[in-house]
Amino acid sequence: MAIQALHQLDIQGNELLARLDEFFAENETDRSVRKLARDWTKRTWQDLAQCDRYISACIIKWQLSRLSTVDKSILRLAVYQLKSCPDIPPRVVINEAIELAKKFGSDKSGSFVNGVLDSFLKKIRAGNI
Repeated sequence: MAIQALHQLDIQGNELLARLDEFFAENETDRSVRKLARDWTKRTWQDLAQCDRYISACIIKWQLSRLSTVDKSILRLAVYQLKSCPDIPPRVVINEAIELAKKFGSDKSGSFVNGVLDSFLKKIRAGNI
C-alpha cells in the first residue's frame, strides 16, 4: 500500500497527502497495517529529495527522471527503510523491493532494483552515505 500511495503522490502531487487515511482505509482493514503504511509513505515523501539523491548516486548511466514511477516508488521506500528503519533487516527490505518490482514493474525491474539497492547498502556499510 505504501508503494501504491507513493506512486500516486508522484503522479498527483502533495494534494493526495490529505486523503492518505481514506486511501488506506479503503484498501486495508487492519489498523496497524494502515498506520505503518501511512507512516512509511509520509516519511518517505518528506525525505524524497534525500532518497532521490541516494538513488541517483547508485544508478549508473541512468537518470532518475527516466525511471518508471513504479520503480522510483519502490526504490524510494526501500532507500528510506534502509536508511531510517534499523528494526527491518536490510536483506528483508531488498528482497521485498525486488518482489514488488517483479510483480508491478517491467521484466527487468527486479534485477534493476536489486542492483541499485545492493549498491546503496554497500555505500551505507562503507560509510559513504
